[in-house]
Order: sequence, then structure tokens, then C-alpha cells
Amino acid sequence: MNRVIIVVVVVAVLLLAALVVLRRRRGGALPPRITVEPGPVAATEAPAPAAGLRSRLGKSRKALADRLGAVLGRAGLDDDFWADLEDSLVAVDLGVATAASLVASVRSRQPDDGEHARRLLEEELIGMLHARERGVETGGKPAVMLVVGVNGSGKTTTIGKLASQLRSRGKQVLLGAADTFRAAADQQLRSWAERAGVDIVTGQAGADPASVAFDAYQASRARGIDVLIVDTAGRLQNKVNLMAELGKVARVLRREAGGLAEVLLVLDATTGQNAVAQARTFTESVGVTGIVLTKLDGTARGGVVVAVEQELRIPVKYIGVGEGVDDLMPFDPAAFVDALLGP
Repeated sequence: MNRVIIVVVVVAVLLLAALVVLRRRRGGALPPRITVEPGPVAATEAPAPAAGLRSRLGKSRKALADRLGAVLGRAGLDDDFWADLEDSLVAVDLGVATAASLVASVRSRQPDDGEHARRLLEEELIGMLHARERGVETGGKPAVMLVVGVNGSGKTTTIGKLASQLRSRGKQVLLGAADTFRAAADQQLRSWAERAGVDIVTGQAGADPASVAFDAYQASRARGIDVLIVDTAGRLQNKVNLMAELGKVARVLRREAGGLAEVLLVLDATTGQNAVAQARTFTESVGVTGIVLTKLDGTARGGVVVAVEQELRIPVKYIGVGEGVDDLMPFDPAAFVDALLGP
């Protein structure tokens, strides 16, 4: 009897080895291997209170204050005053067209002096940014969010912070790791999933990103998830093939879900006006619905928030002003303008 068992085991091992060899000889791309990893059951730690927005935007505030202080302190509001005011706004990446329009609007209201001009400038800026819907859409079962951006913009970190915030509001969140080409991205997203206490769907290295996104959506439906957030590989906006691949991911998710709740584009604020060009290309490829501007605490180019909105009519929904979970802040135009220009 023992000999029979030994023979059966040996035959099974030989058959398994033969299958492995045959598969390797066939070659080709590895199929996606999906794993769903549960996050910890325990609730995440409460984040520390965020520091004031003024201090977080200190570099932009100082850059603008240094320039505006010299301009607004003048006795007369002549042509040179208005030209220098426009130059000051351009210097913090407000954009040439936006700065010119803003200054023209303030000038038409005939302020009495520099301080009056500053107050009108605040009002006009808030007015420019006011009439847009900035909340993220979480309706649907699940609400599917696709997050895109160039390499190094802070995309994966933004996803982790957003997932943590949504979970704190009682949402069941699942992350889809459709960045299958950079091993570090997968590990980084796993780490954030653990911190946020949410689940993650991953694929094999080199797997088709659209296939991983598809399986993440199927997993989210099967488990009754509220929000699916899909990460994608960072890519330069001028790489045609990579942008086409991103378009495929978006099409698959739209087909399966009947539409995307959000397509969030993460932009690095330190790139200044280049962020506008990035936003334009990504919008053409995948239909961006909202902007997340990161690293605003480390740049003097805070005016790019206004430039992006005015040139592309896409709302900034979040700004990143630090490393903590609570440092991803919903964008509040009045608070932002006060942080830049307030006395």
C-alpha cells in the first residue's frame, strides 16, 4: 500500500514539473495574478491637527508679499503701478492671461489707494475661483475614482491620504494597484493601504493595467465596496503610447461601471506653468474631472492653482500642503486667497 502511495506522489510531482516547463517554453506576458489583501481591522490613528494654511503656503505668501509690498505701498496708482502689480502676479505663476484679466478687473473698480487695491484683488480672486463644484463624487456602488499624473507628482501618496479620509467618514474603500510596471509603486500603495486600514487589489509585475483595473472593479462589486480608487503608472504627457494605455484603463472602467465618479489629476505645484500643459494633455486623454495640487508647502508658485482653473475650467478639489494624512486639504478658495494675500 505504501508503495502505491509513493508511486502516485511521484507521478503527480512529475506532471506538475512538466506543466511548469511547458508554460515557460511558451513564454509571453504573464497573466494578471490578483490578490486581495485586507487592511488592519483596527481604526487608524487620529491625524494631528493641520497647521494654519498661511504657514503652509509660507513660500508663496512671502514671494507675493515681498513683491506686492513694494507695489501697494506707493502713493499713486499710475500705469507703472498696474504694470508692476501684474508682474507680481505673474511671478507666482498666476499665468500671464489670468494676471492681466485680474488686474484689469481691479483697475476698473477705481480703488483709492494700494490697500484698497489689495482688498479688491482678494475679492476678484475669490470670485474667479468661487463658482465651481469642489466636492468629490462618491455616489454609486462603487464610486470609481481613477487617479492619474506624471512621475513624482505625489499620486500614490495622495491616494493613500484620500482613502484614509474617506474611511474616516465611514466609507468602505478598496485600492486598485494598476501601476504594474514600477515595483516600488506597488509596495508604496500596499503600505498606504495598511496605514489607512483599507483593502488592496494587486496584479503581477508587468500585467496589463486595464486587466488589473477590471479585476479591482469586479472585486469591489462583489464585496459591496463604496469607493474604488485606482492607481495608475506615472507617465509623461508627451508619451503617446503610454497615454493611449491610460485611455484604455479609463475605457474599461467606464464600460464596467457605467461611468467614472472622478478622474483626479495629481499635479506637482513646484512645476509651475508646466502643470497647465500636463493638465491639458491628460484631460484630452482621459477626461479629467478634478485637480489635486501637491507640494504647495514647498513652492513659491502657489498662483498656479488659479492658472489651472482659469485656463482649463477644471476645479482644484484638493491641495497637498505637507506629509500627514490631514495635509491633503479640500480646496477652499476664500481660505487660499486669504493665505496668499490677507493682511
